[in-house]
Amino acid sequence: MMTSTPCTIEAEPGHRRMPVRRLPLGVGLVLTGPAPAALPAESRKGTTGSRRRLLVRDAGEYLFVGLRGTTGDPAATTGQPAETALAPGDVCFYDARRPPLTDFPAGARAKVFLVPCALLGLADADVPRLTAAPVSRTSRLGALLSPLLSDLAHAVAVARSPVDEMLARNAVNVLATLAAERLEEGARPDRPRSPLVAKILEYVELHLGEPELTPEVIARAHHISVRYLHKLFQEQGTSVGRWVQRRRLEECRRELVLRGHGNRTIAAVAGRWGFLSATHFSRVFRTAYGMSPREWRDTAAGPQGV
Repeated sequence: MMTSTPCTIEAEPGHRRMPVRRLPLGVGLVLTGPAPAALPAESRKGTTGSRRRLLVRDAGEYLFVGLRGTTGDPAATTGQPAETALAPGDVCFYDARRPPLTDFPAGARAKVFLVPCALLGLADADVPRLTAAPVSRTSRLGALLSPLLSDLAHAVAVARSPVDEMLARNAVNVLATLAAERLEEGARPDRPRSPLVAKILEYVELHLGEPELTPEVIARAHHISVRYLHKLFQEQGTSVGRWVQRRRLEECRRELVLRGHGNRTIAAVAGRWGFLSATHFSRVFRTAYGMSPREWRDTAAGPQGV
């Protein structure tokens, strides 16, 4: 079991280095005092081009998630506006290799999670989409998760092992949920979900680990025909089978990182999320992510410094 220890991380040139609380799973936490000078960052060697600027006008608390371990072009800013205004309580994802420029007024404070992308199940292509705009504190998702993240950050800051490991896992789970929902909301803005579709997707999430989660079972649970169920998913640009398999793979991918050095085998992780055959699981995993489950676990769950 890892014990959290203080360390430091790079700040803007000319600014002091920021103390970081290093936690299990390769997660870092930074709590700033009033008017932080800059967001913590990884090395920016080779970065060029313009950077996004965050406009912070009001005193209060702001939440940031620095995404670590990206391998794409750090200079790419596709989809990111030149300036983004933040309000207290907003959650802003950013690439830790290329942190946005910030101008915090007196009285503003920041809580910053530094999280490896692999823990959140993010591919490099997801990062520009996720960092393009903050999650507003007034949105449905922000209203639910912003105060939870703030409380978790405070709890993690004062916790000691083994409690800090449990809190770090909880923080990762909340951030993974926030990232997944954010990406899904932005994927098909022109296809709003009906209440029935939302109810069906919630049912799928609750029963994702059950191998018998078939279109027939899902349709029967919602008192609709299988044909109508397929029609609903077609309107969302996917199929029932693809949706269930994708969500199972995402959970397996994330758990393989979280438990990469634990006792749970790859076959056990696959079985936990509804895959009856380890061979079939390995085949569809490789098709989806370009590597085997073992290669993913060994690569993503390797040593992670802050």
